[in-house]
Amino acid sequence: RTIPLDALPDLSDTQVIVYSRWDRSPDVIEDQVTYPIVTALLGAPRIKAVRGLSDFGYSYVYVVFEDGTDLYWARSRVLEYLSKILPRLPEGVRTEIGPDATGVGWVYQYALVDRSGQYDLAQLRSLQDWYLRYHLQAVPGVAEVAAVGGFSKQYQVNVDPTRLLAYGIPLTQVIDAVRKSNDEVGGRLMEFAGTEYMVRGRGYLKGVDDLAQAVVGVEAKTGTPILLRNVADVVIGRELRRGVADLDGDGDTVGGIVVMRQGENALDVINRVKARIEELTPSLPPGVEVVTTYDRSGLIERSIDTLLHALSEEMIIVSLVILLFLWHVPSAIIPIVTIPVSVFLAFIPFYYFGLSANIMSLAGIAISIGVLVDGAIVEVENAYKRLEEWIAGGRRGDFHSVRLQALKEVGPSVFFSLLVIAVAFLPIFVLVDQEGRLFKPLAISKNLAMAIAAILAITLDPALRMLFTRMTEFRFRPRPLARLLNLAVVGRYYPEERHPISRILFFLYEPACRFVLRHRALTLITALALVASTVPIYFRLGSEFMPPLNEGDFLYMPTALPGMSVSEAQRILQAQDRVLMTFPEVERVFGKAGRADTPTDPAPFSMVET
Repeated sequence: RTIPLDALPDLSDTQVIVYSRWDRSPDVIEDQVTYPIVTALLGAPRIKAVRGLSDFGYSYVYVVFEDGTDLYWARSRVLEYLSKILPRLPEGVRTEIGPDATGVGWVYQYALVDRSGQYDLAQLRSLQDWYLRYHLQAVPGVAEVAAVGGFSKQYQVNVDPTRLLAYGIPLTQVIDAVRKSNDEVGGRLMEFAGTEYMVRGRGYLKGVDDLAQAVVGVEAKTGTPILLRNVADVVIGRELRRGVADLDGDGDTVGGIVVMRQGENALDVINRVKARIEELTPSLPPGVEVVTTYDRSGLIERSIDTLLHALSEEMIIVSLVILLFLWHVPSAIIPIVTIPVSVFLAFIPFYYFGLSANIMSLAGIAISIGVLVDGAIVEVENAYKRLEEWIAGGRRGDFHSVRLQALKEVGPSVFFSLLVIAVAFLPIFVLVDQEGRLFKPLAISKNLAMAIAAILAITLDPALRMLFTRMTEFRFRPRPLARLLNLAVVGRYYPEERHPISRILFFLYEPACRFVLRHRALTLITALALVASTVPIYFRLGSEFMPPLNEGDFLYMPTALPGMSVSEAQRILQAQDRVLMTFPEVERVFGKAGRADTPTDPAPFSMVET
């Protein structure tokens, strides 16, 4: 229950994002922000690559560390080297480190929908930024909650140049007055009647009128203060947008992106987020609801259920095959018990190695199901044969000694043969980067299952065989029940030539074997021809890095020419989503053009994600 669950292993590098904001052109940001940060971080230890990206108003620096580097150690090193360069950056640059998340951290997305039509996009964005975001970010396992779409409110001062010229006030003086208008100051303490009072100057803005009353200058002749409203119009406006969102083609909407912290259990995080949203739903304004637009928990649950179903089918099939070919229930029970015990015990080192249960790690167990019981089958077959010879020889001596000797004959060979099979996957551990992170969980899980099966082959399996072998039949009435009990507990030991299944196999195998031995040349030529016929087919096979997943969610990412405006991006996004909603199979469409308010999303308006 405590092993992290996800659909796929995390293939992303150990990466730290340095995110800077400054309202300048890309070339200025590149020269004065991105380049100094990149050069300052080049000397940090265990760094594999440093990449910089500059856009209008934003700078992204991606610091990629070597495989195996602890994320929080990497973040502390980046902070250490940033402390040297931050004082030398231009004034007004706001630099921060991105969340402690990875490239697959976007596990849940939602949209705020107003069914009543009483709230505009600015009010919905305020609800997202100042209410929902804080509650969801407090959920354990959540690194960040990013907003996308809508409008952020801001005070806008529209200066009139004519009035500035009439008063003789420079624009810089107006800017300084606006900066100083929103501040509080503290004085000293005063004592009255045994009680001390703090002296403070209260100056925080509470509305447009407070900002309009800010003093920008004084008339020289009359000494009358010149207020901000005398030289400018102060209004509440909308901040410049670098990202828009659309839901079902109905127009602009406000969305949220829940970013999971690295190493967390994705399924648990998503369930906790959905539970918190359920708690917050009654407190939302009337008519406003949270609509889920992406939920990875469905993919995780379906992936795990599919693999667990496949594991169950494999265990049942292997058990039936063992029962069929051994034709001896007490002997067949031992390898059948070995399968679930090996699988369940493999999850213990999973927990201590920090592995997650995903498609690849569970696939390693799935492909080893048939091999897990090889050791138990060999031991059971040998004990079965020795006991059959003991019965044919007149039951001389103690059958416990015969059984123990049979187990000793093959025990060491079985143990090392299983270890040799595990060695076959060792070359996978040489893989690095994305290939290594994808296939290593498969190799680790298979080798763990094989190692545990090898240990069980010399511990649990002999013990079960010694404990539950019974050679004396039960005799009681009713006799049909006694025969049934003897069949399940004692069983019958057949010579190989009289075994029911072996006789059928001998009948089918002997003619075929004699035929190929008589026509050796024809057999070899036919085999070579069959192998050669597969060569053209092999070259026509396609190749994929990842297996296709029936996720139920499709990501459509068209691109446009650079320089597309926000209004054009919104128009194209809405038109595209309307077309997609016309398909009867489509339940919901959530599109995004541009970037969300997070360091993990550097997308321009020319990149549409739907």
